[in-house]
Amino acid sequence: MTEPAASPRPQLSSGATFPAGFAWGVATAAYQIEGAVNEGGRGPSIWDTFSHQAGTTINGDNGDIACDHYHRWETDLDLMAQLGIPSYRLSLSWSRLQPAGTGPLNAEGVRFYRDLLAGCIARGITPYVTLYHWDLPQALQDDGGWPARQTAYRFGDYAGLVADALGDLAEHWITINEPMCAAFLGHSWGMQAPGFKDDSLAVPAAHHLLLAHGLALAEFRTRRPGTKLGITNIIGNLNPATDSQADRDANDYWDAVSNRIFLDPVYRGHYADSTIAAYGKYGLTATGEGAGAGDLVQPGDLDIISAPGDFAGVNHYTNMLVSAGPGADGTPNWTHVQPAPSSFGWSNTPGALKAVLARVAAEYTKLPLYVTENGVTFHDYVDPNGEVRDPRRIDYLRGYISAVGEAITAGVDVRGYFAWSFMDNFEWAEGYDKRFGLVYVDYGTQTRIPKQSAYWYRDTIAAHSAGTGSAGTDSAATATPVTAGATA
Repeated sequence: MTEPAASPRPQLSSGATFPAGFAWGVATAAYQIEGAVNEGGRGPSIWDTFSHQAGTTINGDNGDIACDHYHRWETDLDLMAQLGIPSYRLSLSWSRLQPAGTGPLNAEGVRFYRDLLAGCIARGITPYVTLYHWDLPQALQDDGGWPARQTAYRFGDYAGLVADALGDLAEHWITINEPMCAAFLGHSWGMQAPGFKDDSLAVPAAHHLLLAHGLALAEFRTRRPGTKLGITNIIGNLNPATDSQADRDANDYWDAVSNRIFLDPVYRGHYADSTIAAYGKYGLTATGEGAGAGDLVQPGDLDIISAPGDFAGVNHYTNMLVSAGPGADGTPNWTHVQPAPSSFGWSNTPGALKAVLARVAAEYTKLPLYVTENGVTFHDYVDPNGEVRDPRRIDYLRGYISAVGEAITAGVDVRGYFAWSFMDNFEWAEGYDKRFGLVYVDYGTQTRIPKQSAYWYRDTIAAHSAGTGSAGTDSAATATPVTAGATA
């Protein structure tokens, strides 16, 4: 495979700086890439169940095979190393490691992840590991799922076992990925597993996901005191559509129910008044002090949830305008800020990421921040020359990475950036219709083809890791070609 010659691209903004040791990386999630859903002792997860129900995913797609990473992980890591990516954020499949969500870990699952993590280390790739990226064992869902308090404790038990079995192979651990999506997209909006549309389930799920984070953190602190721990939240940058009081109130509402519901408990130790105003009817209270045995927020919960972490993960994709609406359910409405939308309808507004990072640092925590996901999807294709040219993704990455560097220059302590995603994959309810990857995957043959953006990112990493401060422009034209790591 011949590497495409890159046309000149604007460099990162002159105000962008990156510290020594900055973690440049890519990210994936287990269910989206692994496949092999019935191999290695793995049990079913809620995504296996959900994706096999009619009408839940585009074209009825599922993750049964996905990118076949379970069998191709070695060549995938080889390709990652050839592309000069020094850090890799991956997730563990709970249902592969603990098929029923209780009991001892599955030895075959442990072996797979020990080999995978050791494979990263052998190639000079630093692993950042996520314990939960939405693949709840179906057995736990059958027993109540995240709306049930005991699921948080099952997750704490699971985290302790993982700390013992795998904790020696990674320093950085993320407990929960995007509890907002797991709670609300899965239990209120119905668009993700397990597919419910009931806020009386979504709000308890949100609280128990946060409790699970705190319980997992405590287990790692006891068993692996040298590890660094944090949670990753998806944080939208919200803006009132106009300066009217109605639109400002609507903006505050959406901030309360999408951002603050997860940020305030972790970093301030209580739920905000605005969040309680929206969700108090479902049992949410500020701290749980004086609660009865059956109440949602119990005494001590917020102490567990707000125990100090070592870093804060930030996932960010798009900028949003909020208006008074009303929306279809009577709540305030919101829309994505344009222009230059992706195939998901998301905007290309890099200043939104800079604003989110500045906000988290100013209002919530002085912990180091990591951008644990950021990326864009387009309808990429292989051209007649066998190349995948994606100049719009390069433009997006250039802008958003510049925004991270500008935030650092302004004093925000950002320690890493992970592009979503390393390769095209099963994009949840969107199936295989959306392509986020830096590497193109031909799903029929499982061939991997690095896109033009993969080479641009490689050159950008190399330039900034060397301290030159410049992004790759046309250097790809003379660089050594990279051969895709997987075969048909």
